[in-house]
Amino acid sequence: MKYFIICSFLFFTNNSYAQEILSPEIQIKTALLAAPADQKDNATVLGYDKSGKLVTLRKGKGDLVCLADDPNKKGISVACYSANLEPFMARGRTLLAEGKTEKEKQEIRNKEIDEGKLKMPKEPNILYVLTGKDEDYDKATGDLKESHIRYAFYVPYATLKSTGMSAKPSIPGMPWLMEAGTAKAHIMIVPPKK
Repeated sequence: MKYFIICSFLFFTNNSYAQEILSPEIQIKTALLAAPADQKDNATVLGYDKSGKLVTLRKGKGDLVCLADDPNKKGISVACYSANLEPFMARGRTLLAEGKTEKEKQEIRNKEIDEGKLKMPKEPNILYVLTGKDEDYDKATGDLKESHIRYAFYVPYATLKSTGMSAKPSIPGMPWLMEAGTAKAHIMIVPPKK
């Protein structure tokens, strides 16, 4: 059930696993593996500088923000999401950097969204998360032999009733609604692994 974790959880550093920080070019190439082909060229890419700080590696003119693999986490996990979600994602990163726990981060963002301090888009916005294993990743080229992608469509305040969806999938690949009724309600789609 690891795929239930929302990709915003994947964006932050922990010190339990450390590896080298790859060149900006390789980080960008790897981050863009999660992007649709027609949006790769114009996506903004966030990644890590030599000190491990999250920075903008490439400023794009498109509507997608992509996040490079965190060098302090085991495995490969990259994500791309609608630029409309960046305030929400950035706030989560800031709260974790301030030392908040994952639970505190979620509670604070929920409260700020409900109070109108943190804006969420009213229309659906997508998030793509692509994952793989370290042993399938070539650090020199940025190629990943085997990977798995999942999708989340943020639909703030959607409910099971308003969407006709279920709270969990009953067959592989079936979409379902997580965090129904909240500002972070999102439709999850996890294609079966091959």
